[in-house]
Amino acid sequence: MAKTLQDIQQLIKDKGIRMVDFKLTDIDGRWRHLSIPAERLTEATMELGIGFDASNYGYAPIESSDMVFIPVLDSAVIDRYAEIPTLSMIGDVRVIDLPNNRPFDQYPRNVAIRALEYMKETGLADQMIIGPEYEFYLFDEVRYNTDYFDQYSYIHTSQAAFASGADDNNNGYQLQPGAGYHNTLPTDIRNDLRSRMCLAMSEWGVDVKYHHPEVGGSGQMEIEVELGDMLKLADDTMSAKYVIKNEAVADGITATFMPKPLAQEAGSGMHVHMLLFKDGKPVFYDKDGYAQLSKEAHWFMGGLLYHARSLCAITNPSTNSYKRLVPGFEAPVTIGYAMSNRSAVIRIPAYAKTPETKRFELRNPDATCNPYLAYSAILMAGLDGVKNKIDPHEKGWGPYDFNLYTLSEEEKKKISGLPATLDEALDELEKDHDYLTAGGVFPERLLTQLVGRLRKTSSKINRLPHPMEFAMYYDL
Repeated sequence: MAKTLQDIQQLIKDKGIRMVDFKLTDIDGRWRHLSIPAERLTEATMELGIGFDASNYGYAPIESSDMVFIPVLDSAVIDRYAEIPTLSMIGDVRVIDLPNNRPFDQYPRNVAIRALEYMKETGLADQMIIGPEYEFYLFDEVRYNTDYFDQYSYIHTSQAAFASGADDNNNGYQLQPGAGYHNTLPTDIRNDLRSRMCLAMSEWGVDVKYHHPEVGGSGQMEIEVELGDMLKLADDTMSAKYVIKNEAVADGITATFMPKPLAQEAGSGMHVHMLLFKDGKPVFYDKDGYAQLSKEAHWFMGGLLYHARSLCAITNPSTNSYKRLVPGFEAPVTIGYAMSNRSAVIRIPAYAKTPETKRFELRNPDATCNPYLAYSAILMAGLDGVKNKIDPHEKGWGPYDFNLYTLSEEEKKKISGLPATLDEALDELEKDHDYLTAGGVFPERLLTQLVGRLRKTSSKINRLPHPMEFAMYYDL
């Protein structure tokens, strides 16, 4: 990765780069982009930035929507998906001010930077290490319509059991729902594509740990990456989604990170592993603690569990998210923690035994989230738990070393659960968000804007007739 403008200019010369593309993150977590001729990338660009209209990115209005972004030089990578030789970089957004431009506090990457600064100010740690797991589906074809007189969705994938009667390209090797986990060739028809995705992700600076077919027999996949610094992994999450989608399109198919595209298949989450370091030493390790976790780790988990319901509005910000968070598909539905228990919202991996790897994972997030905001919110919830010494065991949140899905209805009532809908999560966020605004990390106006946008999304979907409603009510 290049570190200086001179490095970038030399790379442009050596590789025959004609355009430089800048990718910026909107409030929802989508990349948007702007390109300039390569020769226009100069010292002035780095000093003055490039102007754009931020009002179209979904942020709350401020004094002026005219802003600039400054290229992040060490994010430079050749964009293999552009026909014209193109160098890609992400940008950091600034508000135009005198005498110097200032960071735009609502910009997601700046929120993440501020969250890490706040963590250091608490004295607890100087580094947050995370490791997200990317689950997604690959389909041959997707069609849908949302006209007021015609609503439907159609999915086809030759790997699924429902394709066994297809006339074209049918080799007879289909998978039943829920039978996809680690299946091999010839049923694993996307093995080479996943390998190409991983190689391309490496070009973008994303360190891949492994890839494999996931549980969903209708084309669910997983690519897991190595643990790394929170800000880099937020950047990498944007890069990974970009690469996976574009590699799928190049292969003539389509990739989706929708949490629940198929009702009877496993949903796609984005489990987040996490651990803290201070002065190079692990904060979460204690050889005598439960699961060898320190009291700080337990308090951190306590913060996550205490704020879990409001946290969902940021880590699971789509109406589709809550179709995944249901019993029976290895997705968490109850608030608790445990060792090696995938039914708990916090799982402590038994295989992470050394002090430097001792960690836990939060299992409810999914990839419809804005990664900068989601990872920052996770950190802020954990820090609040440490600040207030929230002990998850004393609160009755575990450890749950048993299958939470098999509890009786009476036992389930004793355990608090995650929100069942996006509206419920938004209600919780409106009541419980002081932990996010602490230290000026999440601006109040950003949270207000987020809630407002998601309320409109939920209302729009709630007003739309569903095909299942025709099946259930049309003849009444």
